[in-house]
Amino acid sequence: MDNLNNIFQGLVAFFSIENIKHIFTYNEGEPMIFTQFFFWGFFAVVLFFYSLIYKKRGLRNAYLFIVSLFFYYKTSGLFVSILLFSTISDFIIGQLIYGSKKKLFRQLFVATSVFINLFVLAYFKYAYFFTESFNEFFSTNHEVFNHFAQWTNVNIGTHFEVNKILLPVGISFYTFQTISYSIDVYRKHIKPVRNILDFGFYVSFFPQLVAGPIVRAADFIPQIYKPYKLTQHQFGLALFWILKGLAKKIIIGDYIAVNFIDRVFDNPSLFTGFENLMALYGYSLQVYADFSGYTDIAIGIALLMGFTIPTNFNSPYKARNVGEFWKRWHISLSSWLKDYLYIPLGGNRGGSIGTWIALSFIIAFIVLLSGEILVLYAILTLVGLTALLAVWIKAFRRWLTTNINLLITMLLGGLWHGASWQFVIWGGLNGLGIIVYKLWRKISPYEKFNTVLSTVLKIFITFNFITFTRIWFRAENMESTREIIHQISTDFSFNLIPQILSSYSNVFIVMLIGFVIHWLPTGVKDWYRETFIGFSNPVKIGISALVIFGIYQAMSSELQVFIYFQF
Repeated sequence: MDNLNNIFQGLVAFFSIENIKHIFTYNEGEPMIFTQFFFWGFFAVVLFFYSLIYKKRGLRNAYLFIVSLFFYYKTSGLFVSILLFSTISDFIIGQLIYGSKKKLFRQLFVATSVFINLFVLAYFKYAYFFTESFNEFFSTNHEVFNHFAQWTNVNIGTHFEVNKILLPVGISFYTFQTISYSIDVYRKHIKPVRNILDFGFYVSFFPQLVAGPIVRAADFIPQIYKPYKLTQHQFGLALFWILKGLAKKIIIGDYIAVNFIDRVFDNPSLFTGFENLMALYGYSLQVYADFSGYTDIAIGIALLMGFTIPTNFNSPYKARNVGEFWKRWHISLSSWLKDYLYIPLGGNRGGSIGTWIALSFIIAFIVLLSGEILVLYAILTLVGLTALLAVWIKAFRRWLTTNINLLITMLLGGLWHGASWQFVIWGGLNGLGIIVYKLWRKISPYEKFNTVLSTVLKIFITFNFITFTRIWFRAENMESTREIIHQISTDFSFNLIPQILSSYSNVFIVMLIGFVIHWLPTGVKDWYRETFIGFSNPVKIGISALVIFGIYQAMSSELQVFIYFQF
């Protein structure tokens, strides 16, 4: 009888008004992310109702659109209205592009889509940068004012702060997704989606909504019209992706971040050069484990519901040069920048009007970052001298023609991550890394060698270069960047290395395991993945339960949001 009373009281508590309110309202301190138990409860409920309606395509798509909006609301609050605005505007524009007979009108409509999306993105992502830069440059005292918040306060009755602009989670990802949709409709690669609920489902599909991968309309939209299908192999593969992603994020990424990396980067000058260097190597592992872990989970969740989203990482630290690295890292963004920026600018064929527009945009950003008019004069002088050299020296002109769009693309890719000197330098260094390699491979006597030793050496050089550039990606500011470089170059403290290795032994063991797994041959990884998939369902579920138990035993008490949520 006591047990029945306890169960009844538990049910009453669960269905209390306060608890239901907590479940269905946004809590800024508890965003819904893949590492929370609440998310998996949400996903279980989604799957239950999905199993009842999955055969009815229209109802299925509408249902997934609604639950995706709820997911985004729980992750980012009323910023869901921005997602809805983007969905509605690009759905309408897509119809207008497809229905227009004259090329000029189609060009105007696609330009409108690009402008609206980039304006909204810039407003939320760069408002503080532009305001502060303008004030510094022209000695004014303007303050940020959130016009969207003001509008909702007046018309909807909300109470947002109008003097603060927060960045909606995932806005960069779904903005790029809707831009690619409009451009692909314009290019006649796809036909527009006729049903706004279907289009909304494509834009907001919750597994990949807030941190990618960026899904192309041509790849995903045909899937929403196909009947549900989940083979035994796909079920095993989905479980494998989810377990792999959780393990990467929690056991590797979060553990080394909380127990070592974050401490060093918070105050680099308090740690030796060796500790700073190991934190850099650790961060290269952390950002990979964190970001690829998210996309692994997203791929697995989507597959369970019958949808395939693209692989976003392909063992990037096996890359033998910087160009290959960017073909393996954040593949959906790299390919997006290639198809919708680099090639339209002219690719390696030379500059275009778009090249000059993009270059002007980058120059404006750099000048505003510096806050000095002299920087503008210096850049314009450099551009002028470069142009003169290109006219006089044919070889230099050919080199510039081949590489200018590449460098611009990498710089804009850096600025996509944020408006700061760190991201400008990080993007620029990666661009220069690709350009230098292209020059080196023409004269290198070792480029044709494919021995184990030469491959290891190439991977070692590439990995260290990428890790070096992450100083600017991870450091809080330029002062912190200088401190890290100073500590590594002047205060390495060789005599303290044994003590440091002992003090952080668990962290370094986890790092070693992470890198060893990453560098395992592809055949070995395929073997243990297919072995898991080959087990019977009860065995797979039993292994999954044990792995999940172990994963959550390793979970940090502090909520570790995925790194790429900030972009």
